Amino acid sequence: MAISAAELLAELRREPDVEAPDLVAVDATDRLLLDTAERLPEQRVVVVDDAYGALTLGAVAAGARDVRVSQDLLVGEQALALNAGRSGLTGTYRSAPLDAGLFDGATLVLARAPRALDALRELTELAAATADPGVTVLVGGRVKHMTLGMNDVLRAGFTEVSATLARQKSRVLVARGPRPDVRSSFPRCRHDDALDLDVCAHGAAFAGTRVDDGTRLLLGALDGAGQDARTAVDLGCGTGVLAAALARSRPDLTVTATDQSAAAVASARATLARAGLDRVHVLRDDAASTLPDGRVDLVVCNPPFHLGTAVVTAAADRLFTAAARVLRPGGELWTVYNNRLPHRAALRRIVGPTRVAANDRRYTVTVSART
Repeated sequence: MAISAAELLAELRREPDVEAPDLVAVDATDRLLLDTAERLPEQRVVVVDDAYGALTLGAVAAGARDVRVSQDLLVGEQALALNAGRSGLTGTYRSAPLDAGLFDGATLVLARAPRALDALRELTELAAATADPGVTVLVGGRVKHMTLGMNDVLRAGFTEVSATLARQKSRVLVARGPRPDVRSSFPRCRHDDALDLDVCAHGAAFAGTRVDDGTRLLLGALDGAGQDARTAVDLGCGTGVLAAALARSRPDLTVTATDQSAAAVASARATLARAGLDRVHVLRDDAASTLPDGRVDLVVCNPPFHLGTAVVTAAADRLFTAAARVLRPGGELWTVYNNRLPHRAALRRIVGPTRVAANDRRYTVTVSART
């Protein structure tokens, strides 16, 4: 007997992502988006940034038959696949990159509101340019995280933009009527004079074309990192700035840049290509899971401190554990983090002896030696 959408949503899990008391697999935004969607069995549905499968599998359970999904985070793809397997819905959707092909002919787009306006802007441009002229775009989020700027971004691509009433502190923006001659402007690139580097970014990449202050502090300390290193990994590479700096300053160093974000990987590739550093290997990977144990001399990392909108240490701890696994004995992890976070104790416990290499009023750079 087919499972109902309500039954399915109740069974979804976050696995293999981090579990915590304030983190859920399905939230009020997912439910409101699905309830706002009309005539799902008749729609060609595109889902963007489904967290753990609620939107994709909920649409399928409601009768949708042509469902394409793009998820920025690899762990989200993995969670969706696991949830689909548990619910008997494997093969009922197709994963695809966030590009024009994803939206080709789509009549309904279900998207969770991204934190960055540029991520919404990239989605808007792609949908307006290639979706069906009658497409409806639904963008849902928590009311406290939604801004009037989101309406303005959607209006740049669509003639009609409205908002639903709030429900359980969530709201959906509704966009219709694609404007003519809209084209994607991503990736965008900007020259950083201090680094003499063109930083390229897709919409969802952390910090966009800007180099954040923590990364700058870490860059300033890297001259003393792993002097005898032959192999290095930029773990959670973002737009590839750290990988570019290492590869450019050390021509004999073999550098790998890895991130679970599809936008980060695409951005890093663009940044490195502009710098003529195609020899850097860039891969989409969750916590370096495909790299072998004990082979790396140097790991550099600017770890995230948010999971969605929650501030937790588990995401950074996963990267520290990954660094400890791939480092050879005596190898070094150089990382930067906000001063208020208790990472130094975790680094000692997970990696090995840890010392401070640099700090300022907001950030600390530490060096941890693999024992």
